Amino acid sequence: MKNQQDIGALLLRVVLGIIFIGHGTQKFQGGIENIAGWFDSIGLPGFLAYIVASIELVGGIAIILGLATRIVGGLFVIVLLGAIVTVQLSAGFIGGYAYDLALLAISAYLLLNGSKLFSLDSYILKVRNKS
Repeated sequence: MKNQQDIGALLLRVVLGIIFIGHGTQKFQGGIENIAGWFDSIGLPGFLAYIVASIELVGGIAIILGLATRIVGGLFVIVLLGAIVTVQLSAGFIGGYAYDLALLAISAYLLLNGSKLFSLDSYILKVRNKS
């Protein structure tokens, strides 16, 4: 039986990945140019919209697969801190940054602890150690 912490980290990793895939996909499907324009309207460079959407989509896939979990977790922390500071904080806690704060906590956990169960990172490490 796997350690309960390993199972918990796997659940956090998969759910976080699904959420970020949804957000990244929505940005691209809704017209990334519109998101870039919105970024410009709030004082952020429009090109950041492409970077954020790519981190969300590609990072979401990678974190579900357990590939570069800590790195992706760190990127999610940066994206979420940016979202909270630039947009959500002014909206208040409920209806504002509460959701992003929860995602930030999950991302920070994965940044600090990783997630080995059913991860490509663990598989790659095992293959390297056998060589």
